[in-house]
Amino acid sequence: MNARNLESGEGKQHAAGDNGGNANKLNAALKPRHLTMMSIAGVIGGSLFVGSGSIVHSAGPAAVLAYLAGGILVVFIMRMLGEMATASPDTGSFSTYADRAIGRWAGFTIGWLYWGYWAMLMAWEAHVAGIILHEWFPLVSVNAFTLGVTLVLVLLNLFNVRNYGEAEFWFALIKVVAIVCFIVVGTLALLKLWPWGETQGMSNLVAHGGFMPNGAKAVVVALLGVMFAFLGVEIVTIAASETPNPAEQISRATRSVVWRVCLFYIGSIFLIVALVPWNDPLLGQPGYGAYRRTLEALGVPGAQFVMNFVVLTSVCSCLVSAHYTASRMLFSLAKRRDAPALLGRTRGRTGIPVYSVIASCAIAVILALINFVDALRPKDVLDTLMNITGMVAMLVYLVIACSQLRMRRKLREEGKEPLVRMWLFPWLTWAVIVFIVAALTTMVFVEEYQTVVLSTGAAALAVVLIGQLRHGPGRGGLGVSRT
Repeated sequence: MNARNLESGEGKQHAAGDNGGNANKLNAALKPRHLTMMSIAGVIGGSLFVGSGSIVHSAGPAAVLAYLAGGILVVFIMRMLGEMATASPDTGSFSTYADRAIGRWAGFTIGWLYWGYWAMLMAWEAHVAGIILHEWFPLVSVNAFTLGVTLVLVLLNLFNVRNYGEAEFWFALIKVVAIVCFIVVGTLALLKLWPWGETQGMSNLVAHGGFMPNGAKAVVVALLGVMFAFLGVEIVTIAASETPNPAEQISRATRSVVWRVCLFYIGSIFLIVALVPWNDPLLGQPGYGAYRRTLEALGVPGAQFVMNFVVLTSVCSCLVSAHYTASRMLFSLAKRRDAPALLGRTRGRTGIPVYSVIASCAIAVILALINFVDALRPKDVLDTLMNITGMVAMLVYLVIACSQLRMRRKLREEGKEPLVRMWLFPWLTWAVIVFIVAALTTMVFVEEYQTVVLSTGAAALAVVLIGQLRHGPGRGGLGVSRT
């Protein structure tokens, strides 16, 4: 299949995971409003509400620089991904593009790493949900709630994909309303127009040891946590293959990512570091959350309950999305013969990749059950998994940049112009690659992350070697079907 055929009916069937017939094809049941809200929800993850407090506490007011750097990187990455996805919509997204642009081994490697990322993330999100529900209903243990939330939410992905779209739409809407309200309240407080609590204007930016009290090293370390928070915005390019007009929807979502990142992340984090001293001991308390602490400092009544509700909604949203994304990536791997063929089968007219859903669900349930085994120290397991997923995010972005670098040249050779184009090509693409490599190299020399970087690198190398043994180092071209 050549690049031009990807825009024909044949190409759309391949993008949906079809091999030429109607069997084993994903159902294009997602509506434009679903995809629009999913693209917004991908930016607002549970880690924004839960993990931002520890990042601010460790990096000081300069944490906003880590979020700014991560935000700019994500904007560039989404632009590159949007360019490739509008030219060739595919449920495998960047894994498929790595397959075509770099080689079979690259698509194999990044696909399995990404699937592992979301499978592990489900355990963390469910654990956070369990903690919140236990606070509301202390007679039931955290572990029981964690398992219950996992089982209930993964069931959504066993039905028509429209159910997932509806659930994510309403979850996302709650998150958007919450973050917008926070920004309004924070802005009023910054302008000293908020009638309750004590506000210091912007003096907290430099009042407690300066803007960068713990040095540049702390900002670099914070970047890994920031990248973990950002990963998820690319879900829209995976889900788009289950919409009637994927290229147009991807183009729209990609073009709007700039204002979403600026508003939801950089804007809100700036308000936090301006309104709350970075050395506030509650910011460093695990799971406390910078947003909750800011609302409490401003005297907002019921701040704890409000933020717990928002966080619960957010982690439920992320859990559903994580399971959806993991199952679709596994489905794509199976269609490219990089996973057992059974995982590439769909169920009847619903078009649900039921075996991929069950396989991803099984991992989530197993990780949830680990919580009941005290000897395994489940909290340590979850913390280790989350540090590793931050590294996976960086590797995914590196592969996207390298793939776009090669695919643009293929598009030019074939005289094609994608709906979305990366700015200042190839200079910005190279700049992104250099930045990611530099950040990963720097983290090798940061004591707190040496073990994580090296262990993640070793795991990635092992998957690369498996991919090399399976497929060899050969490089594919744009649009070449290998199914």
